[in-house]
This record gives sequence, structure tokens and C-alpha cells, in this order.
Amino acid sequence: MQLIKYLFKYYFSKWLIRDKVSPSVQLSLTQLGLQYKAAAAVGKYAAMPDTGFSIFSSLEEDGLLFYIISCLGINNGRFVDIGSNDCINSNCANLAFNLGWSGLFIDSDERNIRIGKKLYASHRLTQPYQNSFIKAMVAPHNINQLLEQQGVTGEIDFLTIDIDGDDYWIWRAIETISPKIVMIENHVEYGLNDVVVSMDAKKQLRQQQHHYHGASPVAMCKLAARKNYRLVGANRLGFNAIFLRNDIGIEMFKEIAVADTLLHPDTVKSFSIFQLVQHLPFLQG
Repeated sequence: MQLIKYLFKYYFSKWLIRDKVSPSVQLSLTQLGLQYKAAAAVGKYAAMPDTGFSIFSSLEEDGLLFYIISCLGINNGRFVDIGSNDCINSNCANLAFNLGWSGLFIDSDERNIRIGKKLYASHRLTQPYQNSFIKAMVAPHNINQLLEQQGVTGEIDFLTIDIDGDDYWIWRAIETISPKIVMIENHVEYGLNDVVVSMDAKKQLRQQQHHYHGASPVAMCKLAARKNYRLVGANRLGFNAIFLRNDIGIEMFKEIAVADTLLHPDTVKSFSIFQLVQHLPFLQG
């Protein structure tokens, strides 16, 4: 049964990406990238929320990231994707398939990693590049070792973290790489409260309190500041925040307020969830 599920998901993923990597998509990206670069060269910048679109990403993260890397002139970049799913439903898949980037995918589900590894090794657009795939349960105590073992050290172009809970603690622990751009999941349900759930507390109470995990946008921004990053955008619901290293694109991408990423009506509605868990122990960012 497991083999059948694996094969179904693999061939479904292979079928699913056909339209996402067509010549028309790649031509459109090329033209759009040239427009962004030309506008940036004369000091004209689009409003970040207007640049979003989805090819592989769950919401408009592909477009937001494409706008940033186009304005910054980053080509043939390197990425690290922590919590990569099957490496297709990923914030890095568009970079790999359509833009010639390469990098490291990490996920705790062995089936996801097997699907990604097989598909990337067989597809004509990704086969020439050196992508790595590892199955691992990341934690603060092992993340730097995992990166070093894969030869990923120093400056990279993009880091994305989406592991549904411990994202804050993983980013805080990372020392062996220095990404230019970081996209990381935070929990908008906490609104403008400065709260982080400790890893120990989450393990003890997650079974009883489903919404008790992760870090608020405010706490994530405080961590970012300590690591020398600034908030420049987020997807429309605010849960995937985008940070730039402070020595990158200072004139192009100004720091924005946390509240500006929490304006969608569905996001505002989700603030009520915090009332269910606000009595539980929290740390501050």
C-alpha cells in the first residue's frame, strides 16, 4: 500500500508540473524579470503586494520572491529549503525548475524526499544541476551539522523554513549559512503579541492545544533584527514573512511594519484564536 501511494504521488507530481514549466511560463518570467530590472535601474519599484503570483508556491510567494531576486539581480542562486514537502509544493521549486537555481531540500518525510529526488534527477530542467535531498528531523542541536555535512556553508541566496512550529528556534540556531533572503512561517493567530512557544512546552501541550505552537510575527521580527535582517514583505495572509539581510538592497526594499502584513480580513479574524491559548506559558521574542 505504501508503494502504491508513493508511485501515485510521484506520477501525479510529474503530471502536475507540466504546465508550470512550459516554454510560455519561462518566457513570461524572462520578460517580467527584464521589466523589473529596467525599472529598478532607474529607481522605480513596485509595491510588494502587487508582485505576487503562484506557480508552485501555496499562495503568491513565487511572485514576491521573483520580484526581489530580479531587482537584486540574483541569477543562478543557491537555496536551502527546510520543510520542503515533496520539493514540488515548495517555495524553491520555481527557482529550481524555471530559473536554474540549485540547493538543498530537507524534509522529515522519507516519501517526500524520495519523490523530490527522483523527479529532479529525471527532469530535463533540473537534471543538470546539483540539488541535494536529505531526510531529517531538524532541531536546533543538529541543523548546523546537517548543513555542513551537505557542504552548505557561508553566503547563500535564499533560505525558507516551514516546519509548522519550531521555525523560530531553527532560524535562531542557524549559524553556518548567511542567507541574503529568508522566508519563514510565523503564526498570525497571535496578532501583534510578542510570543514564542518553547519547544518543551509545545511537546507537553500540543496534543491538547492544537494552536499552541510557533512564534508570532512580532517575535519573529525581533529575532530577525538580532540576526541583522529586516522585514520587507509577506504573503497576503501574513504567515510567510520575508526578510532581507540588512546589507542587501537597502535602497530598494525598505523595512515595513509588522502590522502591515496582518491586514487581510481572514488574518484579522484569526486573532481570536489567541484567546484559546493566551493562558498557557509563552516566552517573548
